[in-house]
Amino acid sequence: MGRKLFAVLCIMALLAVVPLAVNAQDATATAEMTTAAGSIESICLVTDVGKVNDGTFNQFAYEGFERAAKDFDLKSTYIETTAQTDYANNIDTCVSEGYDVVITVGFLITDATAAAAAANPDIDFVGVDQGYATPLPNLVGIQFREDQAGFLAGAMAALMSKSGTIAGIYGIAVPAVVKYRNGYEQGAKYINPDIKTLGVYIDSFTSPDRGATAAEQFIGEGADVIFGAGGQTGSGGIKYAAQAGVFVIGVDQDEYTSTFGNGETSGADHLITSAMKRVDNGVYSAVEAIVDGEDLPANSAMVLSATNDGVGFAPAHDAAVPQDATDKVTAILEGLKDGSIETGVDPVSGDLMSAEATATPEMMATAEATAAS
Repeated sequence: MGRKLFAVLCIMALLAVVPLAVNAQDATATAEMTTAAGSIESICLVTDVGKVNDGTFNQFAYEGFERAAKDFDLKSTYIETTAQTDYANNIDTCVSEGYDVVITVGFLITDATAAAAAANPDIDFVGVDQGYATPLPNLVGIQFREDQAGFLAGAMAALMSKSGTIAGIYGIAVPAVVKYRNGYEQGAKYINPDIKTLGVYIDSFTSPDRGATAAEQFIGEGADVIFGAGGQTGSGGIKYAAQAGVFVIGVDQDEYTSTFGNGETSGADHLITSAMKRVDNGVYSAVEAIVDGEDLPANSAMVLSATNDGVGFAPAHDAAVPQDATDKVTAILEGLKDGSIETGVDPVSGDLMSAEATATPEMMATAEATAAS
């Protein structure tokens, strides 16, 4: 009897241990899942030279950053860069304060971002308008087809021009800005091969007075539509031109809501569109992917284009833009999405490609048919 009792007790003990072991495994798995989901707790943003409310791509990046912080319950902070020499120090501040993800804004901060990512493999880095020669698993550059957004702006400019002369005021000639300019000029020539295009690069993104001076010069040369693609410099140019009665085109975000104060600022009725580049969505999507535990792209590049609604054009709001012009630009957008229209601009460097790659009127017919179907 003693042996039987002992055997029964052993069996009961084993049965009691099994659920405990299973429960322990479940608890461990749950803990691991919780840790993975909550491993990203904080994000830090470093602007390009400028501020988070400057009405340019700094502000657009900040808006995506803030939305991500709120939606994913992340601790967040930002640092506004006052000089290019501060890039590395500002990134180091984010790193030393223990932030899990560091987001940097602008092409000029590329090298400092790449160096910090290489030195800190446990921190994820996201760079807006950046591409890297050496991909890293903790680094992603958000890139845009600015040439496509510029192409749409140029088409609208040509459709609205009466003088046959249009102009562009650009900031520093980094790839994103070069893509805007060449895309703009290609889009204008797509509509009117004989149109005259004027333009200038200004070696600052934060000089609205210099932008205004350039606008005054171009107006004197007969330009009746002016595109500003140079941060505050470009915004200063189009504000001056619009208040002088010239049609203008904004950049990156809808400048009706920023530069022209939701229509409250003088000249808002001359803003015919803005070349849209969804920096906010790019920043948000990158943070979301990291929060979800997704691997960053192997080539350290996330490209937003017309195909994935990363670029586009803003409505005319108060400006007297004929519906026919809007319809034509919409048809071009559809053509860029499906590939029947090419800008003729290198999507990385912004340089003009061979003439064979340039969009043709025949492609326009295809795009219009697509839009009508």
